[in-house]
Amino acid sequence: MMLVDSHCHLDFPDFASELDAVVGRARAVGVGRMVTISTRVKQQDTLRGIAERFDDVFCSVGTHPHHADEELDVTTDDLVRLTDHPKVVAIGEAGLDYHYDNAPRDAQECGFRTHIAAARATGLPLVIHAREADDDVARILEQETEKGAFPAVLHCFTGGRDLAMRAVALGHYVSFTGILTFKNSQALRDIAAELPADRILVETDAPYLAPNPHRGKRNEPSFVTETARTLAVARGVSTDDIARQTTENFFRLFSKVPRELGSMAGSTP
Repeated sequence: MMLVDSHCHLDFPDFASELDAVVGRARAVGVGRMVTISTRVKQQDTLRGIAERFDDVFCSVGTHPHHADEELDVTTDDLVRLTDHPKVVAIGEAGLDYHYDNAPRDAQECGFRTHIAAARATGLPLVIHAREADDDVARILEQETEKGAFPAVLHCFTGGRDLAMRAVALGHYVSFTGILTFKNSQALRDIAAELPADRILVETDAPYLAPNPHRGKRNEPSFVTETARTLAVARGVSTDDIARQTTENFFRLFSKVPRELGSMAGSTP
């Protein structure tokens, strides 16, 4: 069965010396699609170049909340324009990070709302970074939904049950990383077990957060298989069932990604 790594960072220096091998190892274990996620719009050319290099790799466009104050000049129109490329299949990652507070919170919120507007305008999914900011993320999502619906996923979910359920109620998705496999993550596994089957995804967030038994090593897309196994156990289903369900969910949410490679009908080169 195919698996999808819906969130990785293949442009990071950790992979520079062996990117072909990293992608090859993912393919070898059945990872059929990878989305390499933007952290700075101003580095879009590099990210897009990686996606163009591999037929099964796609990318997003956006500004990570850590860098929100560096790219406040990036407008919704800028983001929308950059999605014209056939390999750009999502907006973000954007959101709120109150753990590190690397950017002022007002800048993070401004950027978050700009990216939401781009997701609404394009119909592409917004990849949301939410860390220790559950209440404000939920509030902003609900406020913005009143202006019009938009697709989104809470990536690398580590929040509480309330945020997960409020997001699902708005029609959004929740994605799990290797954190799900950690011994002290039972509360997270309980949330993963409770969510509707049609709202869950898996990812690596590579090169970060390698799952057990690789914890402490550099993460890579092939390791998404370990997260899928743990998610299957938490939900009391087979790994094949999780692979099938999360892959179907991925194609529903990331609707610009072709189900058949080489099928880019209607895309602009």
